[in-house]
Formats: sequence, C-alpha cells, structure tokens
Amino acid sequence: MKNKTIKKIGQIGVPVKDLNRAIDFYKEKLGLSLLFNTNNMAFFECNGLRLMLTLPEKEEFALLSSVIYYEVSNIKDTYERLLGKEITFIDEPHVVAKMGQTETWMVFFKDTEDNTLALMSEVQV
Repeated sequence: MKNKTIKKIGQIGVPVKDLNRAIDFYKEKLGLSLLFNTNNMAFFECNGLRLMLTLPEKEEFALLSSVIYYEVSNIKDTYERLLGKEITFIDEPHVVAKMGQTETWMVFFKDTEDNTLALMSEVQV
C-alpha cells in the first residue's frame, strides 16, 4: 500500500555556525544554485530538492546534521575537481556495495561547518 501522507522530501535543513562562510562553500565549491537568503537562512536548489542552511534558533537545533548524499555521474572526476577547490575529504572514493552489475561508490567530506556530506555514484560494471 502506497503511503498517502508523505509525498516526498521537499527540504533538508542543515545547521550552520557562519552563514556567509557556508553560503560560499555550497555555492562556490559545490556549485549549488542559491535561490535566496535572509540574515539567518539560505536556500539552495538541488534538482527539485531545497537545501536550507540555517543559523539555529535554539541550542538544541545546533547539532550536526544528517549525512546528505549528493549523487554525481562520475565520482572520481567530481572528487578530483572538488579536491582542487580545497574541500576536506575524509576518505577517497570507494565501493560500498555491489548489487549484480552495479557498484555503489561513495566518498565522504566535510563542509565549512563540520557537517559530514558524501558524494555517491552508481557504476555499471
């Protein structure tokens, strides 16, 4: 039975400590499109999903975010390009799962606010 309550994820909120620094990272280094920003928030477009960077209103919301996995076509090329933009990677691209003729590759990195992010790519072998 299909869930009729939730249609899709419409927005993901990411807590930040320095909004201008975070805007620069997501716009200039990751290449996401900035929709608009206020004094406390910035909104980016990511292929139909909105990413909200926010200065937390309360201390309990200042915890690190969930890991956001950005899908890319070629993980090795993207990894090399982002290394050139001085992105801090935790590891190198590697296979995390094999399903039939498909390998799922990932690599993890940090944003300027110490949130863990990842690139992912599914490769036909």
